[in-house]
Amino acid sequence: MEPFFLPGLQQLRIFMDGAYFRFRVALRNRKGIDGLARVCQEQLQSDPFSGRLFVFANRRRTALKILAYDGRGFWLCQKRLSRGRFPYWPPSGTGMTKSLEAHEFYVLLAGGDPGATSAVPVWRAVSLPA
Repeated sequence: MEPFFLPGLQQLRIFMDGAYFRFRVALRNRKGIDGLARVCQEQLQSDPFSGRLFVFANRRRTALKILAYDGRGFWLCQKRLSRGRFPYWPPSGTGMTKSLEAHEFYVLLAGGDPGATSAVPVWRAVSLPA
């Protein structure tokens, strides 16, 4: 199978207006789509088919996995840092999940603290299916 490359592509763009993200404390990074979907259902009490992005970090915080369902199938993306760690991750005692807005998600992917960002207030909330 030949790899597919887009010439000149230098960044990933995710277009979501006020999407809802959940992320979880560290887990083993060996899980694939089925294992992470099971974690969403059993440990997070969330529907992996909801269209939300679920973000997971490995124990060393050197990699993130993002699980999403687009209505046709699951996407599993992974970002592994070449050097260093993702400095921001909620402490274990603060609960298993936290919601992020889209701009906070971009900051998290860049290795920043999503709680330290600011944006204009949401004008109209986007409602997600239950």
